[in-house]
Amino acid sequence: MPTTRTKAGGARPEPLFKPPPEQQPLAARMRPRDLSEFVGQEHLVGERGPLRRSVARGHLASLLLWGPPGTGKTSLARLLAAEIGAHFSTMSAVMSGVVEVRATIAEAQERLTLNQKRTVLFLDEIHRFNKAQQDALLPHVEDGTITLIGATTENPYFEVNSALLSRMRVWRLEPLSDEDVAAVVRRALADEERGLAGDFGPKGGVALADDAFDHLVSLAGGDARSALNVLEGAVALAEGEDARDAEGHVAPRLVDIETAAQQRILGYDRAGDGHYDTASAFIKSLRGNDPDAALYWLAAMIAAGEDPKFIARRLIISASEDVGNADPRALQVAVAAGQALDWIGLPEAQYSLAQACVFIASSPKSDSIGRAYGAAMADVLRLGSLPVPNHLRSAGDRRMKAHGIGVGYKFPHDFEGDDVEQQYLPDELVDRRYYVPNDQGHEATIAARMTAREEARREKPRRKQRADLPTASMSDALKPNMENRKLLAETQKRDAGG
Repeated sequence: MPTTRTKAGGARPEPLFKPPPEQQPLAARMRPRDLSEFVGQEHLVGERGPLRRSVARGHLASLLLWGPPGTGKTSLARLLAAEIGAHFSTMSAVMSGVVEVRATIAEAQERLTLNQKRTVLFLDEIHRFNKAQQDALLPHVEDGTITLIGATTENPYFEVNSALLSRMRVWRLEPLSDEDVAAVVRRALADEERGLAGDFGPKGGVALADDAFDHLVSLAGGDARSALNVLEGAVALAEGEDARDAEGHVAPRLVDIETAAQQRILGYDRAGDGHYDTASAFIKSLRGNDPDAALYWLAAMIAAGEDPKFIARRLIISASEDVGNADPRALQVAVAAGQALDWIGLPEAQYSLAQACVFIASSPKSDSIGRAYGAAMADVLRLGSLPVPNHLRSAGDRRMKAHGIGVGYKFPHDFEGDDVEQQYLPDELVDRRYYVPNDQGHEATIAARMTAREEARREKPRRKQRADLPTASMSDALKPNMENRKLLAETQKRDAGG
């Protein structure tokens, strides 16, 4: 909010400039004038809604309105202030700072002292205030100098200081239903004072065909402001082409609605709640064995411009976290989809992402891997890095065996079944069991194999009968190669000198 300097040198905020009605967009002109015109949010301002009941008794505490765009946060704040007869001051966190806040507080103190009139300060996009700016509000919210109403599209529990949040009540606004958006559009079409049926509309008024009306409501995605903006744009297009019905009304067609909107209004923010909520729905649909829902949320993210690498990462994580060894191929498919994305990019890689999505959602599920790893990590954090048993240690020098290092290790491939009973865990964790496979998919085979191995270990181990053939170690196998390289280097050096 811009400020001016008074003769005393203090800063006084100037009111935000308000264009004349004929210059205001339809959405601004159609703001509700009282709670009876407010559409939606029945859980808050319906007949038994807590906010309506509160202001009916003249009480309004500081609060924070949290919800997606176009759900009525600004209008509701203004109406609540009017219901209790308070002065309504508005600021935008995008344009204001501590100086403006202090000036507004000074005016509120003067207004309360001289006129006994309360001040409701509406702070839009409150999450954009930094910690110092939010802290400047604390004492004045605490002592009642102002009643603060904040509005945010972001999660306030992440974006607003806990000290300020503790002095406010958070109310969640939900996206408007299609019926609510339809009611807002009908009012704009019929209103003669502010809408399209009077001086602000085209001559003859506006008539919207049923298919265009339904498409407009569907496109809005619960955002009344967007619906009115698209409607206004479609009316301008139709009026420019003089598209009228038999009664002389300007009649926007379905194509005009589509042209004005360009594309469906997607309630999605790659850095905000839309991102996290949609990703959460995607992950839970994969985990919940619902390929149809998983495909829908995948398409929603891609259509909204989500980073496709983020989607690929979530698929890879889910392949191990939710499928695991119930079907080890899930990880292969997910990784392959990520590689396909790197190779060919969008839009073609959508097929690969969708393939991995359906495969994971349709696979048998097991979280045994995550549980096993989490239990092992808990022991590491609780007990630290425990000593490695001597027989498992590496004896890089034969003389180390004199100290017991590497002594007693049994080579599993020397025994029948390529397995032999011996201790692999640290002494403090002997007999600890982390991995417990379930009965889904391939893990049932793993479980049966582990059970058979445990039974075999109870019997006396038997060594394999091996043919007495000469063997060479891996290091021995490389010696001819090293000699050949040495001879080749000497030959090249001699030839170069010759």
